Amino acid sequence: MNFDVIIIGGGAAGMVAAITAAEYGEKVLVLERNDMLGKKLLITGKGRCNVTNNSDNENIMKNIPTNSRFLYSALAGFSAYDVMDFFESLGVPLKTERGNRVFPVSDKAADIVNALKNRLKELDVKIINERAEKILTDNSSDKPFVTGVKCGKNIYKAEKIILCTGGKSYPGTGSTGDGYKMAKELGHSVTELKPSLVPINTEEDTKSMMGLSLKNVTLTLKDEKNKALYQELGEMLFTHFGVSGPLILSASAFVKKGSYKLYIDLKPALDEKKLDARILRDFEEAKNKNISNVLRKLLPEKLIPEILTRSGISAETKVNVITKEQRKRLIENLKALTFTVKSLRPIEEAIITDGGISVKEIDPKTMQSKLVDGLYFAGEIIDCAAYTGGYNLQIAFSTARLAGQTRGV
Repeated sequence: MNFDVIIIGGGAAGMVAAITAAEYGEKVLVLERNDMLGKKLLITGKGRCNVTNNSDNENIMKNIPTNSRFLYSALAGFSAYDVMDFFESLGVPLKTERGNRVFPVSDKAADIVNALKNRLKELDVKIINERAEKILTDNSSDKPFVTGVKCGKNIYKAEKIILCTGGKSYPGTGSTGDGYKMAKELGHSVTELKPSLVPINTEEDTKSMMGLSLKNVTLTLKDEKNKALYQELGEMLFTHFGVSGPLILSASAFVKKGSYKLYIDLKPALDEKKLDARILRDFEEAKNKNISNVLRKLLPEKLIPEILTRSGISAETKVNVITKEQRKRLIENLKALTFTVKSLRPIEEAIITDGGISVKEIDPKTMQSKLVDGLYFAGEIIDCAAYTGGYNLQIAFSTARLAGQTRGV
């Protein structure tokens, strides 16, 4: 029951912290409440696992809007290139895709999880599937220091504890906020917890388009001053509540307080003039047909009624009577189909949590608590959040490496 280091949480950060500590010769225990390690890691990147972003630390930090400067030492010690070398040394070949996103060549998140598990086994790291309830401390001196972890009737002792319990997103994977509670009990502050990288509720009714996936569209998010905060080409999806998919999740990270609109360019490869020429050509080929039928060459079936309604054109209108003004409105909607952001979906549906343990209370050079000796933090539990593209896992790996290699008090 005595260990040098106890890791609470067997996710991305927990496993890397455990491997690092064990490589330094420490006797390590991982406490994981689930019956398996890396449960959330298995579903990241649609089950493909976007492990990092193949870029330098300057770019990584640009993509971390929340407390990027706090991560300077962690990234300096374990960069994206180091992460890639680390996984390839564990036998997982990697590849770089659009946006410098890095995935296993196999496109299987399970390969990443299994590589970490195999390394833990090689290093004789003890894994116990129990829920940590309380971090025990000795308060006899000026500054408390950790002594162990209580799990039900069992107590596991160690003078170094790394808290890697994740955030509050995806509670089905075990991220239920336990770590915040344990840290609060020891005097730590938790900043406001908000969803990030999450689907969006729209003011407009999208039920008729539910399930429709759009590929190769350009999404732009603008604020109330009409300033573009985000723009990218990619995929998105309509749902019963609004919109989801990779583009939407990325855009959601920019939604704070205030009003926002989403603009979808359905035909980004064509400017308005070329699109008009294309429409006129389609009209010429089917002069006596209803516009709803002719638009099938241009749009998915589910989208046609929405576009026509917004353009003020009846579905039964023959294309030979469509006016220039109606065609202009049609093109406007094809190039900027607009939706109003009503709200973000709940934190339980978010990929990551924005907010967490205040970085003011953590030493950035070690990841150790400034309040309790021997207590360390790594991963999503810390108040650092990034955009999509592998940046959030990079935060997890870098902070875990730093926490794991710092010798206990």
